[in-house]
Amino acid sequence: MSLILPLLVLAYLIGSIPFAVVVSKAMGLSDPRSFGSGNPGATNVLRSGNKKAALLTLIGDAAKGGLVVWAARAFAGDLGLQAMDLAWIAVAVFLGHVFSVFLRGKGGKGVATAAGVLIGIHPGLGGAVLLVWIATAALSRYSSLAAIVAAISAPALTQWITGAEHWTIAAMVMTIVLIWRHKENISRLLKGQESKIGSKKKSA
Repeated sequence: MSLILPLLVLAYLIGSIPFAVVVSKAMGLSDPRSFGSGNPGATNVLRSGNKKAALLTLIGDAAKGGLVVWAARAFAGDLGLQAMDLAWIAVAVFLGHVFSVFLRGKGGKGVATAAGVLIGIHPGLGGAVLLVWIATAALSRYSSLAAIVAAISAPALTQWITGAEHWTIAAMVMTIVLIWRHKENISRLLKGQESKIGSKKKSA
């Protein structure tokens, strides 16, 4: 009997762990859903003024994506997983973060978890996409725009670096969801209302 269904569920549940909420509660901070953009992610936790909490959230969100993909790849042979099985496991952990069962179907925008997934696929891939984010952020000073551009670049970079169609498909699915989750940011960018990095104005 195939193990793919229970493994997809497990990946989704791991992805659903809301580190922004867990870390904030453990450190006695306000729930990140109650201030700023209301987004349970590292960027919004940073708005609490606690850089350590934001860093721990970032690490947790990225690590859950990276570790799940790494484990799936490492034990693929023992578990009888095919290439597309690995791709859907990668997508499942990402979707867990975006649609967390522990937050009643709500979640973060998925940037850190997607980055972790890409690193789990290939460290060089994660590094390449990160460079795109850094370059875009440095030139535009818009964190959301950097995330969108990095997401758009991910499928092409995945195909180029890994040469594997299944990983490219996984990257494409994550890109579509990431752009959808940033639709409000895109609207503000088009209107010139999006806050820049370092600005004290509220942005998502």
